[in-house]
Amino acid sequence: MNSNSLEIERRFLILRPPEPELAARCSHVYHMEQTYLLSPPHQTERVRRREGADGVAFFHTVKIDRSAITRLEQEEEITPEAYDAYLTRRDPMTETIRKTRYCLPEGPYTFEIDFYPFWPHCAVMEIELPREDAPFRFPDGITVVRELTGDRRFSNAALSRHIPCLLYTSPSPRDAHES
Repeated sequence: MNSNSLEIERRFLILRPPEPELAARCSHVYHMEQTYLLSPPHQTERVRRREGADGVAFFHTVKIDRSAITRLEQEEEITPEAYDAYLTRRDPMTETIRKTRYCLPEGPYTFEIDFYPFWPHCAVMEIELPREDAPFRFPDGITVVRELTGDRRFSNAALSRHIPCLLYTSPSPRDAHES
C-alpha cells in the first residue's frame, strides 16, 4: 500500500494519563521504533517498526512541510528486508525514537497519544484533521498543557536529535510525600 496525501495535524503536550485506563479506552496500542534517514533539506524521511495486537509492520515515510500544520506525506508499508536496507541510511546525528502509541477514538477522529520513556509525566497527543480549521473536542480525561503545533523542538525528528527539557514537570507521588 502506497499513499501520497496531505497530512493536516495538530499536536499537544498533555499530562500523561494513567496507562491502564487509557489502554482500556483505546482502539489500538502500538510499540514503535522510528529511525530518521539522511534526506534532502525541507524533507523528512524515516522508517518505522510498529508492533501491536495485529502483528508487526514496517513503514517508510517521506514528509515535506507545506505549513506549520500541513505536510505532504508519502507512506508505504515495506518488508522487513526493505526496512533493514533503509536502516543503512540512518542519519548518524539521530537516535532511534521509541514510544508507545495509544489510538483513542473521539467522535469522528482518532487521537494518537505517544508515551516516550524520557518524559515520565507528559506525553504528546496529535490529531489529523480534514482541513486546518476543522473543529474538534479533546477527549475526556486528557489535560492539555499547551499546543505544540509548529514548535519544531517537539517533532519526532527533532526529538531524535535532542530531547528538550519540558517547561512543565509534575512531582511524582514520592516527591510529594518527601516535601
